[in-house]
Amino acid sequence: MDFELARTVSAAIPDQGFVLAIFLLSLRLSAVFLFTPILYAFSVPATARVLIVIGLALGLALGVPSAETRALLAMGNGELVAAGITELALGATLALGILIAFASISMAGRLVDVQIGFGMAQVYDPVTQRQVPVLTSAFDKLGVIVFFLLDGHHALLRGIAYSLERFPLGRGWPIESAAPWVIKQMAGLFALGFALAAPVVVCLLLVELALGVVARNLPQMNMFVIGAPIKIVVGLAALSLWFGGVGPAMNRIYGSIYKTWDAVFAAAPAPAPGAR
Repeated sequence: MDFELARTVSAAIPDQGFVLAIFLLSLRLSAVFLFTPILYAFSVPATARVLIVIGLALGLALGVPSAETRALLAMGNGELVAAGITELALGATLALGILIAFASISMAGRLVDVQIGFGMAQVYDPVTQRQVPVLTSAFDKLGVIVFFLLDGHHALLRGIAYSLERFPLGRGWPIESAAPWVIKQMAGLFALGFALAAPVVVCLLLVELALGVVARNLPQMNMFVIGAPIKIVVGLAALSLWFGGVGPAMNRIYGSIYKTWDAVFAAAPAPAPGAR
């Protein structure tokens, strides 16, 4: 009876290597979600965020081979600290790809705000925790909503799961190979943002030209009082029409995330034969 009780108690206690795998995975996931607006665009309690990260780490840790968990268990304190820093750096690098994509959506909203004249109106943005123009905040929330509608969170989780194969827990990874691809995506930020807002900006540019012609021929008219409502009406109308065809531009923006991730994963050293 005592032997049966001891075996039951030992089975109830989780393996220490498995706990370490959950801890390191939590660091990787925390860095991914901390630097991205996926959980911060809307009011999500901090406790819920922690539970989401721990739950995802627990689910992903179930697929970690026992050989890796035993290797984690054999690490010393200094090696565990270095492994934790490595996981945070990897998560932050992966998060940069997401952050840059959403930054292009935010830039498109700010560009439209300035052209319409909403740059003078500011609202509180929970993502950046500062005052931003009206349409910029709307574009940020729209980007997160469309991301979930397109099942981007599923692709995100598959990418994190695949990162466990390319970058095993607690092992170093070539950060210098990831930098060029992140910089390349950052260089395309402005092109993607302008492509998202281009039709609205062109419509507002034509309105500006028309108002300039009217101001030239009728200098007694107050074009600031007359032009501001016209630009708002035309800008919002063009924006509402453009939302029907915004899909390809949004797909290009979200696709830039996974192109960067694929390049980072491809630069990783191939796993040893029989490791998985």
